[in-house]
Amino acid sequence: MITISLCMIVKNEEEVIGRCLASVKDIVDEINIVDTGSTDQTKKIVKQYTDRIFDFKWIDDFAAARNYSFDQATKEYILWLDADDVFTEDDQEKLKELKNSLDHSYDAISMKYHLAFDELGNVTYLLRRYRLVNRKKQFKWIGQVHEYLSVYGNLLDSDVAVSHLPLSHDSNRNINIYQKMIDEGKELSPRDTFYFANELMDHSKYKEAIMYYELFLETNKGWIEDNITACFKLADCYYAIGDNHLTLISTLRTLTYDVPRPEACCRIGYYFMEQNKNIEAIYWYKQALNYTNNETLSFQNTNFSTWLPHLQLCVLYDRMQEHRIAYSHNEQARKYRPTDERILGNKKYFEQLFRDSLKEE
Repeated sequence: MITISLCMIVKNEEEVIGRCLASVKDIVDEINIVDTGSTDQTKKIVKQYTDRIFDFKWIDDFAAARNYSFDQATKEYILWLDADDVFTEDDQEKLKELKNSLDHSYDAISMKYHLAFDELGNVTYLLRRYRLVNRKKQFKWIGQVHEYLSVYGNLLDSDVAVSHLPLSHDSNRNINIYQKMIDEGKELSPRDTFYFANELMDHSKYKEAIMYYELFLETNKGWIEDNITACFKLADCYYAIGDNHLTLISTLRTLTYDVPRPEACCRIGYYFMEQNKNIEAIYWYKQALNYTNNETLSFQNTNFSTWLPHLQLCVLYDRMQEHRIAYSHNEQARKYRPTDERILGNKKYFEQLFRDSLKEE
């Protein structure tokens, strides 16, 4: 069995920190909390779980704070979490199993990161992150904002998942740090350029975001997943300012990096659907359903490969008077979203249509 140090950085997390620590306290062997300036009850709550609380002066550098938290670890492996992350009961058991069975030869272990859920609790948006690392490797965090942990060696993808359940978010924090970096004359790395563009888009500064997404893509130094995401984000920016042509072109740019992803297929399908080009739209929505899922992808929005293309195919086949096929796709969509009012409305519509057809016969 390995031993684990939990290392976290926190600030004013009184709403969520207790929930996080309660979900992991019986699994880890040590809890290290680095506080970057809390003024609420965060420290008081943390003291219920550990006395290993360290102060770190905030210098607008997430990597520096996380590296300091890693420096406090004394056990064989380091687990990192954010205050609004939790392990569900099922994932607590999976983490215990991993702890008991892990071969000490592994340097870093990834876990799924569940970022969004539908009203039924089904995961709709996820990615993978290296969460558990061998302390002896002395892996370092890189990046003032949207920092990442640079790992290498003997790597393992685990079945454990961390669930991200935020209650609030400082929407201006990251964009202010990036703006300060620019004002101080610091050159943004390609990765920083990408994330700064994301922040600009989130603040509805679409034209500025477009400029920075283009700057990022022009570097040709981005990770393929970030390149693809940048193209989709560009499409969203152009859609927001009403340029439908460049919305499509930006989506098509993703095809220069990889085979068509489900999201690209759905976006192209929607483009044709809006023009009443039903056959073309059907082709692309079917491609979304035919895509083979790959859990190593950075970001996965399962909506684009499950209920959404089925629902759109239902509409398209209904337009073409292919009601049985339309109904079949609606039923497939209902498997994923059994309480969706649109899908239930479609079901009622088709079943009434079928009853009326039988009466006419």
